[in-house]
Amino acid sequence: MNPQDVLHALGLNAGLHSDGDLPVHSPIDGACIARLPAHAPDDARALIGAAHEAFQAWRQVPAPRRGELVRLLGEELRAHKQALGRLVSLEAGKIAAEGEGEVQEMIDICDFAVGLSRQLHGLTIASERPGHRMMETWHPLGVVGVISAFNFPVAVWSWNAALALVCGNPVVWKPSEKTPLTALACQALFRRALTRFGDAPEGLLHVLVGGRDLGEILVDDPRVALVSATGSTRMGREVGPRVARRFGRCLLELGGNNALIVAPSADLDMAARAILFGAIGTAGQRCTTTRRLIVHESVADALLARLKTAYASARVGDPLDSGTLVGPLIDQAAYDAMQAALAQARDQGGTITGGERLLADRYPDAWYVRPALAEMPGQTDVVRHETFAPILYVLRYRDFDEALALHNGVPQGLSSAIFTTDLRESETFLSTAGSDCGIANVNIGTSGAEIGGAFGGEKETGGGRESGSDAWKAYMRRATNTINYSRELPLAQGIRFG
Repeated sequence: MNPQDVLHALGLNAGLHSDGDLPVHSPIDGACIARLPAHAPDDARALIGAAHEAFQAWRQVPAPRRGELVRLLGEELRAHKQALGRLVSLEAGKIAAEGEGEVQEMIDICDFAVGLSRQLHGLTIASERPGHRMMETWHPLGVVGVISAFNFPVAVWSWNAALALVCGNPVVWKPSEKTPLTALACQALFRRALTRFGDAPEGLLHVLVGGRDLGEILVDDPRVALVSATGSTRMGREVGPRVARRFGRCLLELGGNNALIVAPSADLDMAARAILFGAIGTAGQRCTTTRRLIVHESVADALLARLKTAYASARVGDPLDSGTLVGPLIDQAAYDAMQAALAQARDQGGTITGGERLLADRYPDAWYVRPALAEMPGQTDVVRHETFAPILYVLRYRDFDEALALHNGVPQGLSSAIFTTDLRESETFLSTAGSDCGIANVNIGTSGAEIGGAFGGEKETGGGRESGSDAWKAYMRRATNTINYSRELPLAQGIRFG
């Protein structure tokens, strides 16, 4: 299935112009696979206005009925899983299994949201006043703006959109300018679901195609009640204060400098498999990528021997070829950042294995690299910085307190893991004195979160939570209600007035 066949299968023939001002390049070979017309600022404001109008009607639709639309979207995703997964690979460079896995994640969150549409429940609270009842109710919030990154071009949007829609909110989506085709494909599938649904208001989903200026409009518009932004910490430092200035809500999912501790009692074969996927999956371009390995000195040599063998045998190449484990970096800027980080690691005493460019003769306009292992003398500045590339920094420790200090000694706080069979170590890691991350795992890697749990992290990761658990509450507003069914009018706290 070539790129044009994929686009045709997803209904994307219309709107792709040879003279558009936004070229879309595939990281597989650097080829331009489409040119898109970008939205003008006034277009973006008009689409936000249309979404705001749609909110007035959509919020009145019963939540289980709203869930029916999301169910239909899930059916469209099931029917087009292979084609959309292929487009994810073409546009983001993921291997085929990861591309289809991302679409499966979208299907799963649709299923989750459909069930949620019948469970948007509040509390009944004991009132101190006789003849009174107090309760919470949850109401739709308003337009939800979603800013997504290239590395998960569709799944992270679906985490937000599926919940936002069942909670009664339209969505305006600003995808990465590196991966707009997958967003337009999702919009086309959503429109098919809308046609089957039958009576939804216009404007429930809009995609803004273009660059930073459109994201700024989304961030600054007071009609956008919630901005959910996924990306770098630098981006979050700009988005958060701008939304706060207008007293909007912000849900940030930012950088992750994720560590995995390997204790003396660990199953090293299991740990090595988890580290391999966590460190080199998606060419190290996941926010949950394993970037730091903190290994006890008694098992470090044995584990590193396993990892070096695995790294040497991991196939790097065309992500659509069977057997490929590592596809390309997204672009030259990512490659340059990786090489700069490796140079800093060497200057800071590191010993580097791998990291070189591959397949340049075959793909001169694409950026394939050998994943790198960097054995470091300590947690230096470069180790504390997140580089979005397949670099695994290796640190050794002697006692568990030292391991925890290294683990928590970075600005980011997204995902974390420990491999141990020691009950005290595992429970300490999960306790308040342990990992300071939003995700903490035992005997499983840092990457590959399930949609049933809330996803997000602490510190410079931003504090937001998306996907499962009670993350739906971010997309609604809470009202506390008190009903007096007595014939008296007592005041709270026993106050007498008059």
